[in-house]
Amino acid sequence: MLTYIRESVEELKNNVTLPSRAESSNLMVVVAVFSILFALATWGVDTVFSELIKLYFNNVLN
Repeated sequence: MLTYIRESVEELKNNVTLPSRAESSNLMVVVAVFSILFALATWGVDTVFSELIKLYFNNVLN
C-alpha cells in the first residue's frame, strides 16, 4: 500500500501538468454549458413524461 502511495505521489510530481488559467477557464465554460443543456434536456423529458402520464390516467379514470 505504501509503495502504491509513493508511486502515485511521484507520478503526480513528474508526469502531471496542470492546464493554464486560460485553458481552465475555457474548460469551465464548456462544462457549465453542457451541464445546463443536460439539465434542460432532463427537465424537458420529465415534463413530457409527466404530461403523458396525466393524459393516460385521465383517460383511464374517466
